[in-house]
Amino acid sequence: MKRSEVTIVTLFVLAMLGMGAFVFRYYNNLAGAWAAWQAPKSPAGSVAPSSTAPVPGQPVSPAAPASDLPLTVPSGFSLRFVAKNIPGARVLAFVDSETLLVSQTSAGKVVVLKIKDGQESSRSEITKKIKRPHGVAIDPDDAGIVYIAGEDGIYRGSISSVDSFEKIISLPTGGRHYTRTIAFGPDKKLYVSIGSSCDTCIEEDPRRAAVYVLNKDGSDAKQFAKGLRNSVFFAWNPATGDLVGSDMGRDFLGDNLPPDEVNIIKSGANYGWPICYGKNIHDTEFDKNTYIRNPCLAPFETPSWIDLPAHSAPLGVAFVPTNSNWPEQYQGNLLVAYHGSWNSTTPTGYKIVRVAFDDEGEPGEVQDFISGWLQPDKTLLGRPVDLKFAPDGSLYVSDDKTGVLYRVTFGPEQAADELKVTEPPADSIIASPVLIKGVAPGPWFFEANFPIEVTSASGEALGGGFATAQTDWMTTANVPFIATINFKKSPTNSGFIIFKNDNPSGLPEKAKEFKFPIKFK
Repeated sequence: MKRSEVTIVTLFVLAMLGMGAFVFRYYNNLAGAWAAWQAPKSPAGSVAPSSTAPVPGQPVSPAAPASDLPLTVPSGFSLRFVAKNIPGARVLAFVDSETLLVSQTSAGKVVVLKIKDGQESSRSEITKKIKRPHGVAIDPDDAGIVYIAGEDGIYRGSISSVDSFEKIISLPTGGRHYTRTIAFGPDKKLYVSIGSSCDTCIEEDPRRAAVYVLNKDGSDAKQFAKGLRNSVFFAWNPATGDLVGSDMGRDFLGDNLPPDEVNIIKSGANYGWPICYGKNIHDTEFDKNTYIRNPCLAPFETPSWIDLPAHSAPLGVAFVPTNSNWPEQYQGNLLVAYHGSWNSTTPTGYKIVRVAFDDEGEPGEVQDFISGWLQPDKTLLGRPVDLKFAPDGSLYVSDDKTGVLYRVTFGPEQAADELKVTEPPADSIIASPVLIKGVAPGPWFFEANFPIEVTSASGEALGGGFATAQTDWMTTANVPFIATINFKKSPTNSGFIIFKNDNPSGLPEKAKEFKFPIKFK
């Protein structure tokens, strides 16, 4: 055989081998492509179910692991990680929809996170010289100016310059409670909360156990309210304009006393510490004086607004926006983060609760919203701190024990590039076989189908199959898909439809894997 003939034969064999590898690699996809050309009436093929563990950054439904942790959220809500490795993450402050400031008090710094599609995309540091930085606030007239409350004072500087921060006012230092929290009110005044120096004592410095208000330049500082032992976090109620703050009760009165509190903080009011707590209860363990009448009764003292379980250590407070996509029954509710007890016989707290209000604005029952940081065997998985709603209506939560941020949304967490499910509805009750419809962005190239799996809430695979394109998939537009999946009985009442990664091009590259919450009959 001539050399040229050998070369031709060799090239032919190599071409056949390459084509065989291509066919083997894309067999399922080509089968789907043929089905799409033939305008299929049913989805292509099926796959053997495989075990699917919870994926970090994916949404969850009740009783399912959230963000690698067995946290429980209400039906229809999703919880996922935003960022990790932020030791001692405390106060959150949004500059805009893509820029979030986070104080790391124990690490002595404040960082700037850039957020894209609900995930951290980059990180930088804006200060290194402030002692125990805690409170963070954005100038209401200039988003480039940041205020940071350290233990010894309030500092002002540029978000773009590490060395620009200067102290505008000094604050008392030392003592038991050293975190300082600040926020701008509707009046554009700066409010700062300063905790007590002790568990129970008579303070010599009137700035202690109080909230002060001052101008943006630090001038004209005045006491706004007092008798607040450690009102670390506060927020304004958009429905009433009231300043609402959490407050921690004293220690060493047993597991059940005194209650921790949420207060409507009014100008000139006294909330009783150190001689009173809760609903005008006199602390006779500390105050041994004899009175003609109860010294805690109005008008001398102001009672708490909401009593919380003792030693829950309430921190972050936030009101659910009325213009969000959260269910109507949640809008306007108050959320409170329980940091958790440190010396109770039985640990308490370590969760986020919500309080709804009646038509008269009176608070109702305190209900769990997110729980699971404290496990039944007393294992501690985290401690929620601050609660802040982002401009997009999602809730961000800081955790200073694990150094992470969470993001809470309502409804199925869609992939960033708009893969959408139109049937079944989110969190609906399904039976086998389940019909699944939706749209996914193109171009799909050779991938005219992609795998779907049904799992229990615990991650057990119950069944699977393929979603198949119903129109031309060689387009950059959204392509409708359909699938019918048979699945076995679930050991849990809830679970997921999981849209899975396939090959490196087309749909899997765009859609990624995400979980769609459902319930079972």
